[in-house]
Amino acid sequence: MTSPAPHPYAKNTSDSAASKQALAWLHTARFYTTAAQLEHLPPPDLPEIAFVGRSNAGKSTAINTLTQQKRLAFASKTPGRTQHINLFALGRQQQVNARFADLPGYGYASVPKEAKWRWQQVMVNYLQTRPNLHGIVLLIDPRHGLTELDDILLDVMRERVTAGLNVMVLLTKADKLTRSEGQKALSIVRIQAGGASVRLFSSTKRTGVAETAVELYNWCHPDAPIGSAVEPSPAESA
Repeated sequence: MTSPAPHPYAKNTSDSAASKQALAWLHTARFYTTAAQLEHLPPPDLPEIAFVGRSNAGKSTAINTLTQQKRLAFASKTPGRTQHINLFALGRQQQVNARFADLPGYGYASVPKEAKWRWQQVMVNYLQTRPNLHGIVLLIDPRHGLTELDDILLDVMRERVTAGLNVMVLLTKADKLTRSEGQKALSIVRIQAGGASVRLFSSTKRTGVAETAVELYNWCHPDAPIGSAVEPSPAESA
């Protein structure tokens, strides 16, 4: 009798040297600075990875899970009210080699139109013009799928993506889905995302954490990439 396929959200207890190295690097993350405008950003001298997503998509939780810290990234008590780009440095002290950029969440209805427009412009300008941007992590609640605003963001980035910019879509809160729902969400978003890396992600069950850590590490270390993390579950490789 064949063994049943593993549930896609079961915690994978196996590990690899690659994921351990990547997670150790991510754990060095610490707050660097905050910027209200693009001109307040530091010089573009290090690789940056931008985290973007709708309000309540689980962006802060994902950053904290990947960096193995409880309060590195903060979720506003009022979704959509965070209006700064928060930067986190990675690498040992005195040896910073990359930065994460936590961009304001978008799409929350109660945000005043003027503020919403201003921050949409700041985000678009950052994503389109920041020369040291090595990749984008788009966080999606798979129960809602890619929304119109997510599609607009991907369309804004299309030219840079075609030129080689890395894009990863994390389907957060994956533990709230059944196996069949997870498979369906992966299939749909992979088609919609036009070739971007798409992965189920759960901070609670740690689904996709090791694989995501390795991919982020390799984006920022293109000259010295590390090997693959643990194999994805059947639902993710379907």
